[in-house]
Amino acid sequence: MTEPASTPAVELDPTAIGLLTIDLDAITANWRKLEKASVPAECGAAVKADAYGCGIDRVVPALAKAGCKTFFVATIDEARAARAGAPDAAIYVLNGLSPNSGDALAAIKAQPVIGDLNELAEWDIFCRRTGWTGGAGVHVDTGMSRLGLSLDEAQSLAPRIASGNHGFTLVISHLACAEQLQNPMNPKQVGAFREVSHLFSGITSSLANSSGIYLGPSYLFDMVRPGAAIYGVNPTPEAANPMLPVIDLKARIIQTRDVSRGDTVGYGATWTARRPTRLAIIATGYADGYFRAAGSNDGTRGAEVVIAGQRCPVAGRISMDLIAVDISDLPANAARRGHMATLIGEGLTVNDLAHHFGTIAYEVLTSLGRRYQRAYKGG
Repeated sequence: MTEPASTPAVELDPTAIGLLTIDLDAITANWRKLEKASVPAECGAAVKADAYGCGIDRVVPALAKAGCKTFFVATIDEARAARAGAPDAAIYVLNGLSPNSGDALAAIKAQPVIGDLNELAEWDIFCRRTGWTGGAGVHVDTGMSRLGLSLDEAQSLAPRIASGNHGFTLVISHLACAEQLQNPMNPKQVGAFREVSHLFSGITSSLANSSGIYLGPSYLFDMVRPGAAIYGVNPTPEAANPMLPVIDLKARIIQTRDVSRGDTVGYGATWTARRPTRLAIIATGYADGYFRAAGSNDGTRGAEVVIAGQRCPVAGRISMDLIAVDISDLPANAARRGHMATLIGEGLTVNDLAHHFGTIAYEVLTSLGRRYQRAYKGG
């Protein structure tokens, strides 16, 4: 007997609500594509937020094996995890130096990305006290108004840089609007960063994130640091996605039921059956990263899932642990208790789900819950 198309290849633990499959081969293929698009710049990798929800402990070794030599994280805990997977790589902590954290950074040979003169002063004291010579990065703000030295503060470092004994191994800035090809912020920022890189002459410079790579050669500098595109998110929202999909997410159908015309479904009774309707109740919800915003009501169509190879619409609000889906148009017995519904995959992309969630694909990936059983392909 042929299993339904949505049945997972990996055997699902009977206690799990669903199966999240992460394709490490697709991750490395995406990184290599970005690396090729970045020549002659070095291509690093952002693996913060647990490698965008994909598992830093599995992603970092796979990327290191593929040739990635520089990783970017947000926190020291993430740096520790990255170091375990890439013993010889350069690891930069983008959130910089938190107070009294120098020893923790030095213990794992990670480098803070300094974004404040007070931070820099503390870092200098630490280096003098301990003799640490591993260096640090510097973040210069060119328009994000988030982390980073001002352009004037960066200029004040000119004598230090000219001395040659500056202790800096990297200078970065961050693009605010790289996803929008024609946004005037992009040329404004690249112009400002060109001056910064000239000031920090001889020090590796990095501006482009995933989308920045596709803005053109003038944005590449010495190193690029893609993140979301590695994990399948479209870095060119105004065009087709050049990245391979990485995530496949399936959740268990725990009940099917019939409701009559006029019956309502879910909290708030916002969705009314317009005909005799068959529902599948799926064991996932907003506690698992399937946002409440993806629900539907009598006037608005929500997200869809794939069951038995066919797209089926969500019926009513998303609950904390459950989703109701209208399966009335499926053949009889095509969806039964224990079968699987595809939430991401089979043509439903992370970007599609982000549209229904009213957010960006980054948030979808980093919100995927821990109640799913995880499985990895390749690597």
